[in-house]
Amino acid sequence: MTSKQRAYLRKMSNQMDSIFNVGKNGISDELIIAIDDALKSRELIKIGVLDNIDISVKDIAEEISSKTSSETVIVLGRKIVLYRKNPKIGKYKV
Repeated sequence: MTSKQRAYLRKMSNQMDSIFNVGKNGISDELIIAIDDALKSRELIKIGVLDNIDISVKDIAEEISSKTSSETVIVLGRKIVLYRKNPKIGKYKV
């Protein structure tokens, strides 16, 4: 992903709310399935990471993106933005 594409997706995610939160239970199989389904229908999602987790936010982003075949757009504070292109939707021009 180029820096222009990343900037465009970051701009699109500014107005979004987090639709998932990763908490003390970490990354479960159910969470991965739910994130995968959300990426199929939305392409771009924002995930929040709660303060009570021991793993770094970057490590969480890497694990989720590898398990869902998505790309990490940005990790900013305790927020993660993920993108996975869906040719049927094509909502974002990336």
